[in-house]
Amino acid sequence: MRLPRIFRTTPFRLTVLFMALFASAALAFLAYIYVATAGEATRRTDREIVREMRSLTGAYDRAGLDAVNQSLIERAASERPFLYLLIGKDGKRISGSIEVSPVDKFTGAPTWTSFSVTDQLPRGRTIKHPARGFQERLSGGEVLFVGADVGEDEAYVDKVIRALQGAGALVIVLGLSGGVLVSRNVSRSMAGLAGVLEAVNKGDLGARAPVRGARDEFDELAQGLNEMLDRLERSMAGHKHAGDAIAHDLRSPLTRLRARLEVAYLDVEAGKGDPTKALAQALEDTDGVLKTFNAVLSIARLQAAGSAPDPVVFDPGELAADISELYEPLCEDKEIDFAAELTKGLQVRGNREFMAQALANLLDNAVKYTPSGGAIMLRVRRRSSGEVEFSVTDTGPGVPEAERGRVIERFVRLENSRNTSGAGLGLSLVAAVAESHGGRLELDEGPGKVGESGPGLRVALILPRAA
Repeated sequence: MRLPRIFRTTPFRLTVLFMALFASAALAFLAYIYVATAGEATRRTDREIVREMRSLTGAYDRAGLDAVNQSLIERAASERPFLYLLIGKDGKRISGSIEVSPVDKFTGAPTWTSFSVTDQLPRGRTIKHPARGFQERLSGGEVLFVGADVGEDEAYVDKVIRALQGAGALVIVLGLSGGVLVSRNVSRSMAGLAGVLEAVNKGDLGARAPVRGARDEFDELAQGLNEMLDRLERSMAGHKHAGDAIAHDLRSPLTRLRARLEVAYLDVEAGKGDPTKALAQALEDTDGVLKTFNAVLSIARLQAAGSAPDPVVFDPGELAADISELYEPLCEDKEIDFAAELTKGLQVRGNREFMAQALANLLDNAVKYTPSGGAIMLRVRRRSSGEVEFSVTDTGPGVPEAERGRVIERFVRLENSRNTSGAGLGLSLVAAVAESHGGRLELDEGPGKVGESGPGLRVALILPRAA
């Protein structure tokens, strides 16, 4: 027969195991209590018997047999808790409170014995009590026995043992009851988590684990699971949006690419046109499509990892110097004044490849939107907060303050950039790099109106300093 589920849970099994260990320890403790208590009672009784025996033998040595006999008669008539028997040299009873010695086969040597005494009750009933005694031969040849009733001592020991047994049984019952209660609570909490996992496994990414507010391990597990599911839901929504946006945004360039290839093919078939130019344009369109795919994949990789992959500690000033060497000739060709203020000796921790790509995207945007005669400034510095800042400032048209939150979204392009190449992924990638490195992206107005252009744009990628 299969046991109920609660009896098959790990908490209940652990409770039973601890109860078994406790019962074993309690049994050993009870055994020790019994031995210690019973032994102490026996030793105390033996000391009292020996003291009484020495008192009587001392009287015998001082005054002889008559003095001992008289003392026995007086003591037997009193309420002293001892049993006495004085036997003469001929083996006959002289006096005492018992008729026959309980010692069998007495050899003359001092002898201890345990026996029972019988008390007469009304209506002919009898009751037996355990007793213990000591017998030895006196110097004149007589035999003296002194005993004591130990029934009360043993009854006390039995009461102690029964009390301990009852306490042990109560603890075991309460422990098992507590185990059932704990198992039920744990099972209820785990059932909630298991239900969420089952719902997510069936595709419901909106399921969340309940947080009870107890601030225990289950709440921490539920909060961690909910955070993971939030991130997973955002990631899946981002992937879905990216897929939809890619399908929408790449439809036009792919259509143009196919049209150009088709025209080039027809022109070649007709023996007219310039197929080389058509192929060059097709290659340019293909590069744009591949660039868009690579940017989306990079963003997805960063968002999936949640943190910068393969992080290393590097000098941001040296990285910026390497990137500026690539863009300075481009600025010269476009007649843009390019300058760099780079603080060396700083340290950041992150993926150098992604950081280089993010910085290249910022400079690429600046070069793209800054008109001839404008200026671009690249800076790397440490903020007063200790953070490290990459910033690119240009004198281009800038971004209206109301639109600065949108331009970092994927595939978002403002009206003034519709006539330029690109897919609207540059700042999205930079924002993803900043987030994966524990930093942030800030967009502000540039230096203001410069001639016919402006007000410009200042984009700052801010990273925490390396520990």
